[in-house]
Amino acid sequence: QERPVESGGGPVQPGGSLRLSCVVSGYIDITHSIGWFRQAPGKEREGVAAIDDIGRSVYAKSVKGRFTISEVNANNTLYLEMTSLTPEDTAMYYCAAAPRRRIAMALLLRDGEYTDWGQGTQVTVSS
Repeated sequence: QERPVESGGGPVQPGGSLRLSCVVSGYIDITHSIGWFRQAPGKEREGVAAIDDIGRSVYAKSVKGRFTISEVNANNTLYLEMTSLTPEDTAMYYCAAAPRRRIAMALLLRDGEYTDWGQGTQVTVSS
């Protein structure tokens, strides 16, 4: 597998939307768990949303109902659709993968469960 590569970050106004993409070549056609994590300045990294190869997904409470995670096998890409963004969503967003592992639902948002990480893409929500 190649390292995940994120894109799609940038500045956005409060209430706006953004879609993040992560190319995950070599992961989607095998057993896997893939997730989005974020880290704001001065804060610990936190799990945002994750999905596995059988379609189970989980969201952090802070983004549930606003963010949607999905993966498209045809182009080996993981997406994070983000709506109703607030300044509290400002962070570096990372894509992470756990190849050949179907992580238990209760652990899907734990960053320690993932081995392959992208470089991140910055999201800044500000007026």
